[in-house]
This record gives sequence, structure tokens and C-alpha cells, in this order.
Amino acid sequence: MGNSFGQLFRVTTFGESHGPGIGAVIDGCPPRLPLSAEEIQAELARRRPGQSEITTPRVESDTVEILSGVYQGLTLGTPIALLVRNHDHNPKAYEAMRDKFRPSHADFCYQVKYGIRNHEGGGRSSARETIGRVAAGAIAAKILRLGDGTEIRAYVESIQGISMETPPEFPTREAIEANAVRCPDPATAARMIARIEEIRDQGDSVGGVICCRVRSASPGLGEPVFDRLDADLAKAMLSLPASKGFELGSGFAGTLLKGSSHNDAFVVRDGAVHTATNRSGGVQGGISNGEEIYFRVAFKPTATIKLLQRTVDAQGRETSLTGQGRHDPCVLPRAVPIVEAMAALVLLDHRLRDKAQNHTFNF
Repeated sequence: MGNSFGQLFRVTTFGESHGPGIGAVIDGCPPRLPLSAEEIQAELARRRPGQSEITTPRVESDTVEILSGVYQGLTLGTPIALLVRNHDHNPKAYEAMRDKFRPSHADFCYQVKYGIRNHEGGGRSSARETIGRVAAGAIAAKILRLGDGTEIRAYVESIQGISMETPPEFPTREAIEANAVRCPDPATAARMIARIEEIRDQGDSVGGVICCRVRSASPGLGEPVFDRLDADLAKAMLSLPASKGFELGSGFAGTLLKGSSHNDAFVVRDGAVHTATNRSGGVQGGISNGEEIYFRVAFKPTATIKLLQRTVDAQGRETSLTGQGRHDPCVLPRAVPIVEAMAALVLLDHRLRDKAQNHTFNF
């Protein structure tokens, strides 16, 4: 239960951090889509560990294998199974966590819920689970690009209070990938990297905010009342490890405005209906309106740190724990492609649902 996402484009992920491998099964991918492992690999490379000095030193190539659903370079319309094998295991580093729960980690809650857990690397609660999401998201993003020209860009907006002074125009992938922290402003990125390195050397961790922007998404996406587009985006983002907050458009800042200031007036531009402003973030009444969709996701500091912390053990006794193993001092740089992937999964699922409901019959 709880390991599948989406309705018409449905993704089920599987695997643990230190198990044999991580993967996903995708059901509902349209047939005859040109698809290669290399296209998926490009996105996994952005998520993989060991890619810079400010990420975990775990070394994994994260090489994807397509096990089913693709024949002679084309999707078959049948389930696509994707697998990434784990190689760089280090279970000894987690021995102290066999009986001790890391503060603010999922350890305790997994033990309470299931009565058993894989303590090595966090098992299923590890962010390594997101490999399957990114692999599936790469396919979803390609379908959206080919179908509607939809572009999805996520980037790091702030790290522990260090943020860009002026929001950028819709950033290019090259600008985002130009530095290790994935902030499209070079000067701000340099300050962010210095802060992460400083905190890492102290054995601590930091959090921050990722902004995601979507251009050329079809209007009419979203299924009110319970499957609103913004509600499904929120669910997708809050399902990510370490995520603690979501806001669309003006978000919480909109609470400071009056309706007369906050409302997005409708205008006609180039013969089409648009909004003069976009405080709604491209979604009104749970349905996309054709404007740019933008939202922010807040990520907490990484739970596993090298400082001594108070905790309890499996017998309920108070004790202390110093986090071992290999962990990101800040999850945000590697979370950028994960946020993009989840946005793509939501948008494609709603695009397919919209076509099924509104473009099948002519009355």
C-alpha cells in the first residue's frame, strides 16, 4: 500500500537503499513512444550520489536497465519495468542504528508501524527510493514535451536564508546545471555552496526551498473537487523525503494582500485570454488556466548528522547517537530533478485524464 502514484499513468516504485536494487514499474504509458535507456540515464545522472563535494560521497553509477515494455526502441503500451542495481553498499556504518532511532528520521515510525525495518541506509525510507520516480518522470516529461511543448524547470531558490534577490526569468537547463547547488544565479550559488560546505564541516546539515516552474502546460488540467491539480501537486511534493511545505503561486504571502490586489485580472493578448498577473500560480479552482504554473517546496535539514544527539533505543531507553554513513549535508541540489520528475508525473496523468474525459466523444 502507498507505493503507487497516478491513475492513468501509474508508477509503482520498489527497493531499499542497501538492497539489490531500486526500480519502478510504469503502467499506462502510450505505445509507439521512441524511448532509450540513455534518455532516462540523463535524468538519473542529475540525481545520483557522489556528483559534487556538497553531496553524499556514496559512489553509484545508477545505470538503468529497461526490463520490459520497450521493443526496438518503441514503447509497447505494456508495463515498463526499470531497474537500477545498488553496488556501493556500506552496511557496517549503520550498525549503531539497528537499535537506536535517528532524531527526526523515519526510523522510529517505520518500527512502530511495521514492527520491522531495514536499518541499513534507511531502507525504504531512504531518498534512494526516488530513483524510480526520476526514471518514470523522465518518460512523462518526454511525452509532455512532444505532446504540448511543456517545459518543467526546478531550481534551488534558497538555502538557510540565502536566496536570490530577484526571481529569474524562466531559466534554462544550462543555467541551472552550471553549478553544484543548481541555483541559476551564479553569485547566489557561490554563497549557498560556501554555506553548505561550512555546515558540512561542522557535521551538521541545512535545508531550503526549491522553486518549480512549468511553461506551456495545457489549460483544463485538474479534476475537482478532490483531485484538483494543485492538490495532486501538493501530494506529490509532500511525498518526497525531507519535504515539509508546499505553496502554489503567491502562497502564504498572498494572505497579506486584499482581494483587489491579489486577483488576477483577465485580459486578451495576441487574440487569446490570459491573466494580467499570475498570483494564482497557473491554477484556479483546481484547474490549470494556461498560464505558467509555479510552486515552491520546502525541505528540512538532513536528519542524519555527525553531531551527538539525544535519542532512544528499541527497548525505550534514553541514549545518544552520532549519525554515521554517507549523507547529503543539504538535500536540495539532488532534489531538483526529483521535483521536476514528480511534477511531470502529475501533469501527464492529468493530461491523459483530461483527454479521456473531454476528447473521446463528440455530442
